[in-house]
Amino acid sequence: MATQAPPATVITESQPGARPRMTYDEFLAWAGEDTHAEWVKGEVYIYMPVNPIHQQIVDFLNTLLRLFIEANDLGWLMSGPAQTKMKETGREPDLFFVSRDNPGQLGQKYFDGAPDLIVEVVSDDSVSRDRADKFEEYEDAGVKEYWIIDPRPRRRRADFFQMGADGKYQPVPVGADGAYRSQVLPGFWLKVSWLWEEPLPKLLPTLEEIQGK
Repeated sequence: MATQAPPATVITESQPGARPRMTYDEFLAWAGEDTHAEWVKGEVYIYMPVNPIHQQIVDFLNTLLRLFIEANDLGWLMSGPAQTKMKETGREPDLFFVSRDNPGQLGQKYFDGAPDLIVEVVSDDSVSRDRADKFEEYEDAGVKEYWIIDPRPRRRRADFFQMGADGKYQPVPVGADGAYRSQVLPGFWLKVSWLWEEPLPKLLPTLEEIQGK
């Protein structure tokens, strides 16, 4: 029997019983590249399109991280709608990094395993999802580093978490210089104030500053 497409409505993860159910394979067969949806414990969640500020931050980090990762031959960076399958969820992070020694499997349709780093940029409809649901899922799956970037006006905030020896996320404050230094991307640092600049910083000079050139 063919799987019926979910209704084109936005359903939050706090609304039980309102979502279509299907297997992950059925979800992959249904979801198109332009579909902003995730699969959580057999249920499908459809989300609102992101706003321009959200997309600008994602594009900035995507390019900056990608250039650094490729220059240092560290692994692979992927962005939505790329999926990562972890235990009982198929998530579509804004960005996720997979190191060369990551034991997960990169297939044609999704990455099967826990990425080393996940970046989520907060939208109005994703606050509890990013800070609660995904936080717990990524921690439980063993994602080593999790960034939550909230660029919304009057809420500008960036939170960084790294996996501790106890398997729990530990918040990592920015340094006295206003920069966060990544654990899974050796040598990469990010000045948080860059994220709030209008317009955002030029990419190549920013990368040169990070690499100390």
